[in-house]
Amino acid sequence: MVSAMLSKKNLESETEENIKNKLLHDISADNYVPSSAHDAYANALLREFKIANGLPVAEEPVQGLNIEVVGRGCARCDQLERDVSDLLPEMNITAGLRHVSDVKEVSRYKLLGAPALVINDKVVSVDDVPPKSKIRQWIIEAYSAE
Repeated sequence: MVSAMLSKKNLESETEENIKNKLLHDISADNYVPSSAHDAYANALLREFKIANGLPVAEEPVQGLNIEVVGRGCARCDQLERDVSDLLPEMNITAGLRHVSDVKEVSRYKLLGAPALVINDKVVSVDDVPPKSKIRQWIIEAYSAE
């Protein structure tokens, strides 16, 4: 995998364009990426690559909703993330979906349980994997409030 080949030490010698190309090439080997979406995929891959390697990343404005699943990565956290991920295309709603699992980031929410679901900076669920119908309702409410 490219991310394994690109260590922090040799990242400094690589241009962002080269890293994007390597990441896109690697991901395209096992996934279909339409040519019209190459730039968007490459930028998203570079952003996630930087986050995974603890490199600085500029805040990116999110169009649509901002949804976060907060939790250290347990099976319930993963299930909640999958449920939200499944619902968004069904509802034809644009949203940024992020799984917050870094200890420091999780602690800033001051939650007493996991997983938690946060929509547009509002905590809507803690220590539960709510039914998809309830998640759908929260997404609709947040989308309508925009």
